[in-house]
Amino acid sequence: MSFRAINQKYLEPGSQILMVLGIIALCQPWNLLLHRYGVTIILIGLIGFNITSKIAPEEKAGTGQTGNPGAQH
Repeated sequence: MSFRAINQKYLEPGSQILMVLGIIALCQPWNLLLHRYGVTIILIGLIGFNITSKIAPEEKAGTGQTGNPGAQH
């Protein structure tokens, strides 16, 4: 499994989940530590998503195209 496949399968969704968990941590009223670091968790997820979304998906075998068919001209 290549880095691009790992990025597309694990890292990009993981950063999205981290952003959602940061929002949940920020909005919950029970744990002050989670509330205090909620914005930091959101920012880490946002930076991770910005980095992982710039990596092009793996090319399909034999076609020379990436996994985004909507970008054809």
